[in-house]
Amino acid sequence: MDSLEAELDRARALDVSDLADGIESIGFECTRCGACCKANEGDDGESDPHTATVFPDEVRELQATTEYDWRDVARPMPYGLSADETEGETFEWALQTDACGDCTFYEEADGQGKCTVHEDRPLICETYPFSVALGGTSQPMGEAVDEAGMVRAHECEGLGRDISREEAEDLAAALKERAVRELEEAIGVRDNYEPTDAEGVVVHDSEGQKRPDGTPLGADE
Repeated sequence: MDSLEAELDRARALDVSDLADGIESIGFECTRCGACCKANEGDDGESDPHTATVFPDEVRELQATTEYDWRDVARPMPYGLSADETEGETFEWALQTDACGDCTFYEEADGQGKCTVHEDRPLICETYPFSVALGGTSQPMGEAVDEAGMVRAHECEGLGRDISREEAEDLAAALKERAVRELEEAIGVRDNYEPTDAEGVVVHDSEGQKRPDGTPLGADE
């Protein structure tokens, strides 16, 4: 398996024009259905909360935009935590959700969805439903339903619709930026990881160990 550094070099070398070709070939237009912002309905009738990765600096940018606390913007990724999410270690952050499991920044009226922080939305939201085929570290969860070159498309009712070249290039540039940022974050998490026996929830991100409120582990001790 290639190192994260080798994968990062490939991400930095991605050709935006080639990515735009792939996006244009597949086609996409957001229908504002809100499916990518809402809780996922499982086959058993149970729903899983919306889970979208957000980088630490993106959390701070959203804090500045909304004047929210860290916990209002992001939550620890649930993987590795206890069932009630009060104990355990996890990696990275997810956008916060409301009582229904939908993204906290999602609103809906007359059947149309709206992102209340659209201009400042994280890269994963800006680039959905696309990803780049660089390897496991750069892929969102879920199988691809279409592919064109290195561009992978994930389930979305907006796929297959006409997209202008300008929009495809803007989306491609964001997709490259996301691929690079995800790998830089993964390298940072690896390099800054330290095992801990601290009680409660500990989140490991590229900046080190944090509590669920975003403060460094030990800052309140």
